[in-house]
Amino acid sequence: MNFSPHLLALAAVLLSQAASAGAAEFDSDGVPIQYSVRGEGSAVILIHGLYSSAWLNWDLPGITSALAREHMVVTLDNRGHGQSGKPQAEGEYGEKMVGDVIRLMDHLKIRKAHIVGYSLGGMIALKLVAEHPQRVDSAILGGMGWLRTGTPLQRIWQVAENRNRVNVPAACVHGIADLALTEDEVRSIQTPLTMIVGDLDPCRRMYVDPLRRVRPDWPIHIVENAGHLNCIGTPEFTAELRRALDRAK
Repeated sequence: MNFSPHLLALAAVLLSQAASAGAAEFDSDGVPIQYSVRGEGSAVILIHGLYSSAWLNWDLPGITSALAREHMVVTLDNRGHGQSGKPQAEGEYGEKMVGDVIRLMDHLKIRKAHIVGYSLGGMIALKLVAEHPQRVDSAILGGMGWLRTGTPLQRIWQVAENRNRVNVPAACVHGIADLALTEDEVRSIQTPLTMIVGDLDPCRRMYVDPLRRVRPDWPIHIVENAGHLNCIGTPEFTAELRRALDRAK
């Protein structure tokens, strides 16, 4: 089925409007960050993946609304994505994306929260847990595990080609390398953490299995017949996410 460029442009505008509905914005060290808050209860912060957005990653699959029945759910468009600012300079991403989450918590006066990240969001979440454990009640990594310091995977991100699929700056892709952690940092984490990953997800072998070997005490849930892109849209993913949050109460 072919769509005209005008129809595709209209669809993009409508999606942008839908994503912005009920959203607010704050200044995070000079970068405007769009966020939304829904529901009441213990705070849950959802961090989306690369080339995605809060709307696409969390709202569209129904995860935000499902969690908002019992929690105060905070979503944000990471810098470089969605309706947030997109600085072009190298060095404006990586750990600064962790800082955006902490500054958003300060902005909303949230002392501690459950941190949930998918894909790139999982890397941000694990780095946040390692560096700011006092701000985290529990963490859940979806489709992601451990980006190891000094490995080929870290070096690949430093020089990765950016296809600029949705106007994400190349600096954002390169900055992913700065989210890597050493084994000592991973072993020192005391925060409760759960992993959820599809059995067909290549990130399971690259990132999740290495983390599981170092931290066998952290539970992992495998979603059968799910890959990296579709796992988050399965009812099983949402159900397991809710169970992990229940266990952390």
